[in-house]
Amino acid sequence: MTQDYQLETILAHAGINSDEATGALASPIHFSTTYQHPEFGQSTGFDYTRTKNPTRATVEKTLAAIEKADYAIATSSGMSAIVLAFEIFPVGSKVVAARDLYGGSFRWFNDKEKEGRFFFEYTNTEDEMIAAIAEDTDIVYIETPTNPLMIEFDIEKVAQTAHEKGAVVIVDNTFYSPIYQTPITQGADIVVHSATKYLSGHNDVLAGVVVTSNPEFYDKLYYNLNTTGPNLSPFDSYMLMRGLKTLKLRMEASTANAKEVVAFLEKSPAVKEVLYPGKGGMISFKVANQDKIPTIINTLKVFTFAESLGGVESLITYPATQTHADIPSEVRASYGLTDDLLRLSIGIEAAEDLIADLENALSL
Repeated sequence: MTQDYQLETILAHAGINSDEATGALASPIHFSTTYQHPEFGQSTGFDYTRTKNPTRATVEKTLAAIEKADYAIATSSGMSAIVLAFEIFPVGSKVVAARDLYGGSFRWFNDKEKEGRFFFEYTNTEDEMIAAIAEDTDIVYIETPTNPLMIEFDIEKVAQTAHEKGAVVIVDNTFYSPIYQTPITQGADIVVHSATKYLSGHNDVLAGVVVTSNPEFYDKLYYNLNTTGPNLSPFDSYMLMRGLKTLKLRMEASTANAKEVVAFLEKSPAVKEVLYPGKGGMISFKVANQDKIPTIINTLKVFTFAESLGGVESLITYPATQTHADIPSEVRASYGLTDDLLRLSIGIEAAEDLIADLENALSL
């Protein structure tokens, strides 16, 4: 499939007719770690599976197409994708980043800063970020919407300023996926995903993605991938490919449910603030009585108390003790990630069941 087709068609046809030898409709899973050379000095294009694997190459083709990029690399996790993207930049690179970000990203950023590998300046708003970008800025890093405060950044506006200053823009597109935004078309140089989330969509695959249209960046990414080996396995490549086929349907269903849940939460006397950007399946809200959080979580039946997001099942997460526990409490509080905040990942269940579950838990 090519980018000339509409997104739904590219997704539905992921891996179809990729096996010319047999005509198999579904992409085969190539478990082989090594490949026979036709004869001395020749290669089929596949030599060793760390370097390149047919199943992984097939899903990477689809990932590049839906992100409207020229290249995609599938990795073993979302964090490995972030590490791979950053490691192509030299020691001492200066990074301007959104303060509200995934706790695992902060943990790695913090460790690298202690080592002197990178230096970070964190900003709370889009205006602060643009003002912070200077001539010596090397990288601008954005999650949009942010996790878990759901703040949106104008990628095109930030990228314009960054490029004027000579900086590279990296965008984490996990929350919106290519269904709601394609950062490469908005000026991002590199896009990363935790493909464990919406791209796979069933809470049964650990995967990451790095995409770019810059051939120099791709060559560096590919070299580091082959050298360090954070590759996505053949089986997980197939599972990611399978999940992609329903990405648009799942995103639309979770968005429709999320809007109904938001409408309920905004009217609930047990809720003092709802954070929702208007699309996608991620909602955060702050409760009126923080002491009731354990009761709320323990009472829910349809929502599952678990980390992660983006699956067909609805989850509730308490960032203070789960996804963002590595960020010091005083730092979290300074930018609004207070201990009264809960995060919802809305799945594809019946909206009325989700609302009834929340209503019961919040009324106690």
